[in-house]
Amino acid sequence: MSHAPSNQVTALILAGGHSRRMGTDKALSAWQGIPLIQLVFAVAKACCTNVCILTPWPERYQKLLPSSANWLQEPLTFAGPLSALALGMDVIQTPWVLLLACDMPQLDDTVLIQWIQALPQVGGMAHVPYYQNRWEPLCGFYHVDALLSLKAFLVEYGDRTSFQQWLNSIDAVRLGVDAAIAPMFFNCNTPNDLTVN
Repeated sequence: MSHAPSNQVTALILAGGHSRRMGTDKALSAWQGIPLIQLVFAVAKACCTNVCILTPWPERYQKLLPSSANWLQEPLTFAGPLSALALGMDVIQTPWVLLLACDMPQLDDTVLIQWIQALPQVGGMAHVPYYQNRWEPLCGFYHVDALLSLKAFLVEYGDRTSFQQWLNSIDAVRLGVDAAIAPMFFNCNTPNDLTVN
């Protein structure tokens, strides 16, 4: 069954990390012959009408992605994913943001669409997968109402604080995850990760 992409959710792909363990830009690293950023963008576009890429280096990736990609400039002084989410939410106009890391090659658009369809039916400032006693924040949904809380949290604790701590402090809904869904959250940090099948 096909689904039209949501225009209530903007996908925000983070592509601003230093990739120290990978040794080269993770977003450009290939999974089964395809750059990771292309894989993540394709899944995001299947779910959302609007897709933004937040990065200090848009020129690295523009040739890999279609003209429908929207680019948000991130400062070169990398401040971590919490600050990146706040930066994106400051300019994104839709009620919800789907935050995605650029290094997750096994994302499943069918699962994400199911979660998107459930967003209006329940409350909460964030809807985030929860698995083995941990949030999976880099594949989660954040409502515009969470932005004030996020900014206050960053002022109090700094931008290197854990996503786990912030999510535990707000009205966040746990999205159920079973063993079939859990591989979605696999992320590539080292060259060996790119060989996992």
